[in-house]
Amino acid sequence: MELSGSVVLVTGASSGIGAATARAAADAGAKVVLTARRADRIDALAAELPDALAVQTDVTHEGDLANAVEQALARFGRVDVLVNNAGQGLHEPLERIRLDDLRAVLELNVVAALAAMQAVIPPMRRQGAGAIVNVSSGTTLHRMPGVGGYAASKAALNTLSETARLELADAGIVVSTVYPRITDTEFHDVLRAGELRAGAPRGHSPEQVAGVILDLVRSGEERAVLPAPTA
Repeated sequence: MELSGSVVLVTGASSGIGAATARAAADAGAKVVLTARRADRIDALAAELPDALAVQTDVTHEGDLANAVEQALARFGRVDVLVNNAGQGLHEPLERIRLDDLRAVLELNVVAALAAMQAVIPPMRRQGAGAIVNVSSGTTLHRMPGVGGYAASKAALNTLSETARLELADAGIVVSTVYPRITDTEFHDVLRAGELRAGAPRGHSPEQVAGVILDLVRSGEERAVLPAPTA
């Protein structure tokens, strides 16, 4: 899909990969819809970008997602791309995971991601085209102690993403999955529980991940796996 002139809705756009993706999409000529809970963050970002709409959104609330899509349609008339980025980490050994923490991470990383897809599919079907990129994690490909709960949530997202790609192909909607490794953002400062292990590499920049996401939109490839960071 060509990004110039397209309407790109980004969840979790208040920081990190989401904010970097919004900036990169705008630089490519897209109209950007910024969604996140932190209204001040996305309002400030929208003010920086040439044609952006900020909609305060808690993606775990279906009504908020419906409102974001409705506002996007009212402002721009269409939604071409969903970057399903909102999520949270959980870095605890399995024996110490509080079940309420796991439930919360599953609600955000899996259920809310599906709800976001469901919110954009109807307008994309009407358009006869669309692109969805789901942000997964390299932890689903390479097992690591201490992140089993988080990796399990993203593995579930992988299955949803791969299945959606098959189910929506006839509607002209292309679903892709990106697998970042450790990324140098505030993600690890706001984990649901636990902490990043001492001495872990700083990882990729959010701008690197954003570039890969937009390349997936352009190419329609099924997946992109970022290499393990070395420093």
